[in-house]
Amino acid sequence: MGVTMKRIFFIAVVLMLLPYTVQATRIKDIASFDGVRDNQLIGYGLVVGLNGSGDSDQTKFPVQTLTNLLERSGVSIRRTDITVKNIAAVMVTATLPPLAKQGTRLDVLVSSMGDAKSLAGGTLLMTPLKGGDGQIYAVAQGAISTSSFSYGGQAASTQKNHPTAGRVPEGALVERELPYVLSNRSQLRLNLHRPDFTTASRIASVINGRFQGSIATCKDPGSVVLSVPDKYQGNTVEFAAALESLQVQPDMPAKVVLNERTGTIVIGNDIRISTIAVAHGNLTLTIKETPKVSQPEPFSRGGETVVVPRTTVKVNEEKGNGLFIVKEGANIGDVVKALNAIGVTPRDLIGIMQAIKAAGALQGELEII
Repeated sequence: MGVTMKRIFFIAVVLMLLPYTVQATRIKDIASFDGVRDNQLIGYGLVVGLNGSGDSDQTKFPVQTLTNLLERSGVSIRRTDITVKNIAAVMVTATLPPLAKQGTRLDVLVSSMGDAKSLAGGTLLMTPLKGGDGQIYAVAQGAISTSSFSYGGQAASTQKNHPTAGRVPEGALVERELPYVLSNRSQLRLNLHRPDFTTASRIASVINGRFQGSIATCKDPGSVVLSVPDKYQGNTVEFAAALESLQVQPDMPAKVVLNERTGTIVIGNDIRISTIAVAHGNLTLTIKETPKVSQPEPFSRGGETVVVPRTTVKVNEEKGNGLFIVKEGANIGDVVKALNAIGVTPRDLIGIMQAIKAAGALQGELEII
């Protein structure tokens, strides 16, 4: 067994043992209350202070933005008189967390819109950030951190990371609060991050057992409806805190994930393979071009140079061990042992898994990313 196959076997064994060492997960990690979620913010801004790496004159809107900014500051100037290269138009995005209060600081992402070469060293001017309803919820401003550089001349250049996008850590201040949606409600709803009938049923069962009553009902695989007990009426925060700390064992679908680009294989715990016979071999085709040039004798008349093509084709087909029986496994450990016994590489195993699925012997879902 090769080193790579031993690593795959080790990872699979760890995945097999994981559900038994980590018995349950908190409800707050697999579900969230309806209405308590993140919100996306976006705004258009201007970055100044760039060292000649800003937008060129061909990009019109940064100069127009600068002209409007100067006019609001009491400076009258014609647009044709502005020829600067130290400004750049950018889009500013941020995520507004649930229940954020005024004065809460947010990280913002700044991305160039024009043909600026780099935003390193620039400063984002005050930029309003709006939500989907068009209201301003935060204002961003500050120095941009790109963790990159880009330098060059006419004949050569060097670059590290991505210099036309950066972050302003804690660069936005929340100005408008989202309404609190849990107060004075007699019913709450838990939305599962990954809808599943079994997981939703287990959540309802755990909650009913904790509060000794039928307060949780599964309406669909993606949500659980909760009736607030009389003890917690008017105090939904304490009720939500008591719910979030409850432990639930989420159900896991039987799935095999294949990444053909990297050769990565992840096998879920509940995967089963029926008894099958597998044969696998590699075919290598090598084509080599070695053209030869035929030239006339020196000082000859009427001769010409002729290129004579020469192609060499070599076919190498590895001899396999014939058909190999892969017996049905009772758990993931048996499945991995059977596949490792074939003695193939991870990339070969990807093709084998696809063929096993096509044959109907893979009891689970096959996903290729």
